[in-house]
Amino acid sequence: MKIWLQSLLAVLLAGHFLAAAEGPGGQGVVDPRRPGAIDAREVPVVPAEIFAKLAQYQSVRGAAFRGWAPDGTGILINTRFGNSSQLHRVYEPAGRREQITFYNEPVSGMFIPQATDGAILMTMDSGGNENDQVYLFDRRKFETRLLTDGKSRNQLGAIRDNGSQVVISSNQRNGRDSDLYLADPRKPDSMVLLMQVEKQTWQAYDWSRDGKFILLSRYVSANESYPALLNVATGERTDLPLATDEKASVGPMAIAPDGKSILIATDGGSEFNRLARFDLATRKYEWLTADIPWNVSDIEIHADSGQVAFAVNDDGATRLFLLPNEHAPRRDLKLPLGIVSGMRFSPDGKRLGFTLARADLPPDAFSMQLDTGELTRWTYSEVGGLNPENFVTPSRIQFKSFDGRMIPAYYFQPRTAVAATSSAARLPVLISIHGGPESQYQPFFSPIFQYYVNELGIAVICPNVRGSSGYGKTYLKLDNAEKREDSVKDIGALLDWIAQQPELDASRVAVAGGSYGGYMTLASLTHFGDRIRAGIDVVGIANFITFLEKTAGYRVDLRRAEYGDERDPQMKAIFEKISPLNNADKILASLMVVHGKNDPRVPFFEAEQIAARVRQNGKSVWTVFANNEGHGFAKKDNVDYERAVEVLFLMKHLGLGQ
Repeated sequence: MKIWLQSLLAVLLAGHFLAAAEGPGGQGVVDPRRPGAIDAREVPVVPAEIFAKLAQYQSVRGAAFRGWAPDGTGILINTRFGNSSQLHRVYEPAGRREQITFYNEPVSGMFIPQATDGAILMTMDSGGNENDQVYLFDRRKFETRLLTDGKSRNQLGAIRDNGSQVVISSNQRNGRDSDLYLADPRKPDSMVLLMQVEKQTWQAYDWSRDGKFILLSRYVSANESYPALLNVATGERTDLPLATDEKASVGPMAIAPDGKSILIATDGGSEFNRLARFDLATRKYEWLTADIPWNVSDIEIHADSGQVAFAVNDDGATRLFLLPNEHAPRRDLKLPLGIVSGMRFSPDGKRLGFTLARADLPPDAFSMQLDTGELTRWTYSEVGGLNPENFVTPSRIQFKSFDGRMIPAYYFQPRTAVAATSSAARLPVLISIHGGPESQYQPFFSPIFQYYVNELGIAVICPNVRGSSGYGKTYLKLDNAEKREDSVKDIGALLDWIAQQPELDASRVAVAGGSYGGYMTLASLTHFGDRIRAGIDVVGIANFITFLEKTAGYRVDLRRAEYGDERDPQMKAIFEKISPLNNADKILASLMVVHGKNDPRVPFFEAEQIAARVRQNGKSVWTVFANNEGHGFAKKDNVDYERAVEVLFLMKHLGLGQ
């Protein structure tokens, strides 16, 4: 083990004992590097050596493509140079970058289509509360004008090709239901009710080119959605048929420029979301990707040429395709292995812009020249002075679970790994579980994973347990309602797999996860307490009943569709049985709990009650709570501190440096 780890362990232990001697949780010792918005309990002072070693990894940046300038000269991106991500304009590939927003909170946005003045629509919340407001940023007048009410939850929907109208979903009427409003993006107080919603969730995907219709989808669950067309003038909604009589998922959609058909991704009649052309006159589906056994994850249509670009999630990586027109065969657009998001055609239709994220490099903005397939990189995000050649790319693995099903996962193996001849040479392991639950781990760049692998020699494994998306609708449903703990059993099977690997130390395993992954972390600790040394619960669910009772009103029905309804006595009994809070006496491992006090999704109460219950059982719990964050930490100073505490926690409890 590296010398700095050996010396750091001595500092770590000294700091721990000093903190304990000062009073409960070491509250008498103030960590000079802890941000003022962070409330930490039982957390030792983090040694300066950890911050110093982490500094380069924490300085890694990424850039996200947000669209083309209306005149095609440059792009809009999100990136962070201060404490939070802001909007920047890039004028040419690898060229001048101009920061154009300067707020304490993270900002997202887009150019208004066809705007000759470069006006931008922005969204921003306060302290992570997810009550996003919509703003117009007038770059000529250097003015920012609020378009929404300043307090409700608002989301930008589809915007017309000419930029004259935008759909905004807002719960301003009752704080629960997100009605659809129509707004002129250049006029404050222009929101007018378009469609009132009662206990349903609707999303506006696209406008017809003549502005007469809006393409909508009603979301019920990850397995059930319903498409519709809304007549803007009359408010009349026409529900569109599904591909089969069974319930189906409906993914991305777009209206063809001629208004005669819809491009739609749906799993009707299939395991996966296939791309189809739905003819509005015949009301029939024509399947375009029946030969591709993966989900179509994104669709983009160029308004003038009718070209269609679509992305396919192929076992976690993206494949890009182009349909030049309705009758031409599709083209496979060759890409490096990675994940594509945010596709947009350039105004002239000759280029496709997007964000490309890879496991061994941070995300950056790219474009592709469609006639030649030439890939152009617009941004070169810094990697903190680290050597990119040292970054580790994960390998795809599978392990057999309790019912014989093979579970996919990604394995970051340290370069120092060898088939150990003694237990002392084996590597500790961190199991990182994604949230959702209807989500999927994809191999994106993670600075903290690279730190664990390269600096601490920790193997990182990211499983896609049953219930994860991307592997078909049958797999997606395998953890629903009363089958919830079957996904936890998959973690037990992964522990078995780890024990069979000669380079891994099954006696030094930690588990971590955020949101639903936080629940999975806590549940794993209650089920496999004697096989896991430490757990890190980030904004996790401790009790499904209190979670459903206290989550934001606009989310409760969506979550009941996934987890089950706590008002049903039978389901409530299941929740009582499986909730980690009610099994906290089985948690033998060390625990760290991280949460934002403004979290509307998983209320802060979940963190408070699990930490208190475990402490009542005589166990130490490190807690890191932020007054100015919500569902996850977004501000750099908070993230830097939380990551340093996480490193300290894993080093102590996985025995690193001894």
